[in-house]
Amino acid sequence: MKVLLLKDAKEDDGAQDPYVRLSRPEDYGGLIFTSPRAVEAAELCLQRDGKTEVWEESLRGNWNAKSVYVVGNATAALVNKMGLETEGENCGNAEKLAGYICSREPSALPLLFPCGALKGETLPKMLKDKGIPMESLTVYQKAPHPGIRVNLSSYYSKQGVPASITFFSPSGLTYSLKHIQELSGNKIDQIKFAAIGPTTARALATQGLPVSCTAESPTPRALADGLQRALQPPRC
Repeated sequence: MKVLLLKDAKEDDGAQDPYVRLSRPEDYGGLIFTSPRAVEAAELCLQRDGKTEVWEESLRGNWNAKSVYVVGNATAALVNKMGLETEGENCGNAEKLAGYICSREPSALPLLFPCGALKGETLPKMLKDKGIPMESLTVYQKAPHPGIRVNLSSYYSKQGVPASITFFSPSGLTYSLKHIQELSGNKIDQIKFAAIGPTTARALATQGLPVSCTAESPTPRALADGLQRALQPPRC
């Protein structure tokens, strides 16, 4: 479960409300979205207090005059639904998107990056190293589903130890790993662990878990292809 957090992470320092920053496209060179949740949270910021009309009349067009960078087709679809044109969706992950942004003509204005409280640092670091200004804007935070332990226990009791487990984010790993280890016991080595992208794969490796599959792009097809290869029995 992900809980939307419609406030700025620097609010205590007197930073502005997220809506204020999202409503000032003239202060930025463009937008960056790396997850569907970030898009949904930003959209809620723009819709609250009856501000949808302002978005439709002026803000949408002003942001469309800028670059709107996204990771993955799912994120792009949500941004397109907001009425914004996107680029970079075929990059596949945040690291490749950062490389794409760095290859573009830089803007003197910073890029605005609506993100979660536990965002990865790969993209911000790569942009910083290339001297590309960027401002992170925390618009949501992640929290574990209250039924995660019960749901996992139910699965294990009915299906046994799974052949594979796929993680879609480092936070998903953080919230579920302890339960998986307890339920799997000494059979955990039988599980093929898969990751939706390189950031999640690195999180798995940090926990000492072997990564059998990393999707080449964050799509169902790429993940299915990777899992199929990982689960094939070894050839004699």
